Amino acid sequence: MPSPAPEAAPNRPDGAPRDDAPSDAPSGEPSSADARSGGGLRERKKRQTRTALIDAALELFLAQGYDATTVDEIVAAVHVSQRTFFRYFATKEDVVTGFFGDHDRRFAAALAARPAGERPFTALFEALRTVLKDIAEGDPEDTERFRRIRRVLEAEPALTTAQMARYKRTEGLLAQIIADREGVDPGTDPRPEIVVAFYSGATRVAFERCARADIWDPREIAARVEAVVALAGETMGDWI
Repeated sequence: MPSPAPEAAPNRPDGAPRDDAPSDAPSGEPSSADARSGGGLRERKKRQTRTALIDAALELFLAQGYDATTVDEIVAAVHVSQRTFFRYFATKEDVVTGFFGDHDRRFAAALAARPAGERPFTALFEALRTVLKDIAEGDPEDTERFRRIRRVLEAEPALTTAQMARYKRTEGLLAQIIADREGVDPGTDPRPEIVVAFYSGATRVAFERCARADIWDPREIAARVEAVVALAGETMGDWI
């Protein structure tokens, strides 16, 4: 008589799967439906673990400071191993910058989808409005995460280098999209880089002004960033 299948390890109460949780795939050759179901469950568990690590890290960063927080403390709060942490994040910095990396990719996709005849700065502005609207009207937990990450970024000089590297990567991607839309070679035509640098400078000014005014609500930040970027567009015509 075959032995019974082992009982599945329970998930932790906070929603992150246990680090030693067994695979959900049954023995033998799974059906295509089982494979789809198992794949979906595994992806959901991965998202839960990644989110739990971000939330634990943010709580520690805000409570005791970024520099004072170790990876060991983050994984202990979620009851997973360091190996699991580094499966999701290359460094401690990535816990913070990686969240906005997701938004950067959404922004790039929104920019690429803008109407072909739209002027470059307008396309950047409208793509930004789409992403900010998604953040402000999205899942309340993601909205709170956005607020907390902005606070960590503004409070921790140690993250400035990582942020600048993220800006550089994103600006390069956006400049290439603008170049493709305009049919120019970014290797010989600097205009895509110029317009993206101008746009990026405007958004950084807006975020920094929000931080100085102690504004962390994503809806208010979205409105203020939108207003500053619109003003930047007018300034290009009036002052340049």
